[in-house]
Order: sequence, then C-alpha cells, then structure tokens
Amino acid sequence: MVRVSNVLIGTLNVLSATLSLSAIAISLYFRFHGGSECHKFIETPLLITGVVMFVVSIMGIMGSCGKMNLFLYLYLTVLFLCILGLIAFTVFAFIVTNEGAGKAISGRGYKEHKTGDYSNWMQNHIVNGKRWDRIKSCLVETHVCSKLAKQGGLTIAEFDKKKLSPIESGCCKPPGECGFEFKNATNWVVPKSGLAVPNSDCKTWSNQQNALCYDCDSCKGGFLGNIKQEWRYLLFFNIGTIVFVAIIYSTGCCASRNNRKDRKYEKYRGVYA
Repeated sequence: MVRVSNVLIGTLNVLSATLSLSAIAISLYFRFHGGSECHKFIETPLLITGVVMFVVSIMGIMGSCGKMNLFLYLYLTVLFLCILGLIAFTVFAFIVTNEGAGKAISGRGYKEHKTGDYSNWMQNHIVNGKRWDRIKSCLVETHVCSKLAKQGGLTIAEFDKKKLSPIESGCCKPPGECGFEFKNATNWVVPKSGLAVPNSDCKTWSNQQNALCYDCDSCKGGFLGNIKQEWRYLLFFNIGTIVFVAIIYSTGCCASRNNRKDRKYEKYRGVYA
C-alpha cells in the first residue's frame, strides 16, 4: 500500500536529484571549458554539493519508494545532521557579521568602509593574504565599476548624493579623506596642494580602470560590507530552509513508520495466507 508520506518524500527527492545533476553538470562545464576566475570560486563547492545532494536523494528515493528502511534511516540521519549544520552555520554567520558597518559621511549618500570595521574572522578568512588576489581578479573581470564609469557628466554634488554599494564606494573611488579632485565617477586627480592624508590607500588610487582602488584597504572593507549584507539575507533564507528541512524530516519519519507497518502487514498475510 502506497502512503502519502512515502509519495511526498519520493517526489521531493526526484526533484532534488534532478537539481543535483544540474549542479554537477554546471561545475564540470566550468572545469573542462576553462571557467573564469569568478567561476573557480563556486566550481568545487558546486560539484561537492551536487554529488552529496544526489547521493542523499537516491537514498531517500530507495527508502521511501522501495520501502528499504536502511536507506531511509541513512537519509533521515543525513537530514538531521543537515538541520544541526544549518543551525550552527546560522548562529556562526550571525556572530561573525554582527560587528562592522560602513562609516556614514555627512552630506553623502554612501558610506566608506575599512577592514578594521569588521570582525577578525572575516578579515583573516576572506580578504587577507592570497585570497584577496583572487577576489580582486574577479572584481576586475566582472567590471563592478563599469556602471559608475558610464555615468559621465555628473557634478561632485550629484555624485555625493548617489547610493553606492559598499564595493562601489570602496573600490571604484578613492577614500574621501584623501582630498582628490573629482573629474568624473572613476577619474580623480591629486590637487595642486597635494593629498590631504597621504596614507597607503590615497597613494594606491589609479585612474586605470583595471586598477582604481582594487588594492586599497577601503576596497577590502567594501567587499566585507557586501559580504555582511549578503550573509544577513542568507540568515533569513537559512531559517526558512531549516523549517522546510524539518518538515521533510518529519515526513520521512512518517514514511519510515509506514514501511515498518507495511512489513508487519506483509508478514502477517504471509503467515495466514
């Protein structure tokens, strides 16, 4: 006898297996067709996620549709570990992104960022060392400043009112404290009187579109500010995912109980047939 919970678990896992095969195919395409530097950031995690999802989905299908409780028990164990992992990651992400915020500048629609504004974990594990070289290559490759570069004819007053993203604020213009003269959104020159604050960021700025302030501390800070925003959105997504996976886990438990009942019924029929 087919139970509703078994059908539901089987259907969800068929969809999950299809999605996992798509993820595997995309990651392999990037690997064998020379994916860009940006693609390399997601290539391996996407492949691992796809393989794990596929194996778990097959266990769910065999356990629910094939009524093989061993596989269903393994499936439920993995789901339970996933719930614990999601809860742990959600708490961790909240803690490491709780610190840090861009500095609001009076009369300007954007904030300015520094790496020191953010948690030590974010600094050490995201933007420090050789990691930044890969991130910088990705930022240059994706032309994150091209939107600003195309907006010619702006006055400095109009530019100051613009709502810039953390990355645009940190990477596409020099820090305000440097005292550069505005020519256009991505073209700034040193005034005749010299730099107001001759720090490393001010000296690093370049009007070359593949350089700009990508090597600046402000760019790293802007990137961390962007990561913080994305992780905060991810927290809400994770909470929804935890609830969804918990519902699937409960349904899987019902399917496992149904399997046991059906086996007892089949044994009972075999004895009295």
